[in-house]
Amino acid sequence: MSAAGAAVVVIGNEILSGRTRDANVQTIGAALAGIGIRLREVRVVEDRPPAIVDAVNALRAGYDWVFTTGGIGPTHDDITTDCVGAAFGLEVRHDPVAVDLLTRYYGAAEATDTRLRMARVPVGATLIDNPVSAAPGFRVENVIVLPGVPRILQAMLPGVLATLPGGPPIVSHTLTAWVRESDVAVDLAAVQARYPALDLGSYPFARDGRFGTSLVVRGNQSAAVAAAAAEVADFLARRGVEFSADGP
Repeated sequence: MSAAGAAVVVIGNEILSGRTRDANVQTIGAALAGIGIRLREVRVVEDRPPAIVDAVNALRAGYDWVFTTGGIGPTHDDITTDCVGAAFGLEVRHDPVAVDLLTRYYGAAEATDTRLRMARVPVGATLIDNPVSAAPGFRVENVIVLPGVPRILQAMLPGVLATLPGGPPIVSHTLTAWVRESDVAVDLAAVQARYPALDLGSYPFARDGRFGTSLVVRGNQSAAVAAAAAEVADFLARRGVEFSADGP
């Protein structure tokens, strides 16, 4: 049985090498939170078919939705489409609609075989509109295949989200406290125990020569989030800790 929520497979040697910094996971996570879907796992894999196929198969069995980013361009190392096809046991072919989209975008003379590689999708896949550069993403069952270029992915996400069944948005309250994390760990754990459906986290920092901790309450039950945040504020005040609070 799948867990409620989503996972992301980030595909690309350039991410693993450190040459390129991923900018898509945060975008996807925030967008999903806005429709009540929790991003629960991220895997970064190299441009190697077994790694991609294994990640897609493992995650699609474990989560409601799996997003892949990267590897659907026109070059030899863009192998995500073939790997997703392999994961589902589907043949990959040129999709007539995708071919038409790319031909109109580039013009017949410039719609080369290389560019038309981006019109190849697994048989039966649903195309995802690309309002920036025409080359579509696609969806097979619960796997959603998107490009790695951040501005294109951002432009495609709203159309994807409109097709997903969501729920109340996930909201969070953050309390920034000038206290060491260890000094409030017991109090925070007690609040977490009273609100098991929420996520309470503590994130230490150092600033201006002082130690502090950001205490975050997160969930899709806004009233419970507000109540738990109020309890955190209460124990901070009782301890005489200096803090500030930001709402959702």
